[in-house]
Amino acid sequence: MFNILVVDDEPLICKGLSSLLASSGLDIGHIYTASSGFEALDCVRMEEIDLLVTDIQMGAMSGIELMQHAKLAKPWVQTIVISAHETFQYAQMAVRLGAKDYLIKPLNSEQFLDSVRNVLLKMDKPSPELATLMSGIGESFRLEEPLPAYSQLLNALLADPGIVIGDEEGMRKLDDLQLKGPYFSVTKLKLPGVVLGKKYNARDSGLLRYGVLNIAKELLDQEWNSIAFYSPGEEITVIIQWDEKSYEESAAGQVGRLDMLGRSLHFNIHKYLHLNVVIGISQILKGLSFMEVLNRQASKAILWNKEHNDHYVFYYGDFNWNNYTADPSAEELHTRSNLIVQKAKEYIDENYAQKGLTIHEVAKKNHVSPNYLSYLFKKNTGHNLWEYVIKLRMEDSREMILHTDLRRYEIAERVGYESPEHFSKIFKKYYGISPSELKK
Repeated sequence: MFNILVVDDEPLICKGLSSLLASSGLDIGHIYTASSGFEALDCVRMEEIDLLVTDIQMGAMSGIELMQHAKLAKPWVQTIVISAHETFQYAQMAVRLGAKDYLIKPLNSEQFLDSVRNVLLKMDKPSPELATLMSGIGESFRLEEPLPAYSQLLNALLADPGIVIGDEEGMRKLDDLQLKGPYFSVTKLKLPGVVLGKKYNARDSGLLRYGVLNIAKELLDQEWNSIAFYSPGEEITVIIQWDEKSYEESAAGQVGRLDMLGRSLHFNIHKYLHLNVVIGISQILKGLSFMEVLNRQASKAILWNKEHNDHYVFYYGDFNWNNYTADPSAEELHTRSNLIVQKAKEYIDENYAQKGLTIHEVAKKNHVSPNYLSYLFKKNTGHNLWEYVIKLRMEDSREMILHTDLRRYEIAERVGYESPEHFSKIFKKYYGISPSELKK
């Protein structure tokens, strides 16, 4: 069953779209509504949302900003954007963030439902080739290696860029692949050596690598300029590139997007193939000559799975390698992890009442990715980071309800909520009674 969140600052539109969805015949579990981006973001964090339907222009947080924060929280959430304006810039930004459709108000009911059906039905089905693989295939099924003429060249580029760049034939092939950058990053996917307690044979290995590559290409083709190919050691490598314009448009957010890609890859590979693939993500550097460096960074990031074996997506820049002359010991790693969590808690303790506080902001203060911070926080404290924010807000608001004469909207304002209705909803979910019931 699918859960859908409808977001619009016009209550009648939320109500109308919810009614349409309820009578659509789709396998829908819950339909949630929100009247602002902040309210919607709380819903994405606290509920299992599959599809986000959001307006573009909504007060303090736009639909584009909501998409960015929702994708950071849960990269696999799909989005349909609705807007009163047929603005190319909005549509371009929405598509770049992975929106599946961009619909113009006033909405045509059948067009809206067709869009929702297309998104939901694709979410629950792997590609036809992968479906064939999963359903059990005969010995006659032939797995063709992708880019057979180029895989060897690309792996050589990662091992020693100078040799390939200095070779006229090699450069011609790179031009054929349109591998021009000039900005590059490398992501590596490492398949587990053991599946369901059994070491798999060479043929099974080939099938699983084929399935993983199929899923990766399907996700990458949606919004990335990339090349995916087989590498030695049960690995799949992805080279992602940006030209000058696309990199400059959102340079500050590119690492976050890579982190989202890694988590989305892991989520979907686990969903369809039941594999915990370990993913290493390099930094972004300018120039083909740095390919060996990027490849080494991605491989080194994967090694951290040995220390964090219940975590699967690692960004090289999270680990402050320059602070260590050699790979850090378990004790040094533990000390560093505790320091990150301690600083995050201190920042939240001081800023939990700030409207629009995000995990991304807390992570930025610690110079780590949101994904890694969320993992460390949960591992060290036993609850996730946003649960801690809500805990502080609820405890503070409870004290004010019991010991002051402040009105509900004043309390909501003081603990960081945009609307008293949203505050009441969170309060009741947390304590089981409404603020007014507690006051009585």
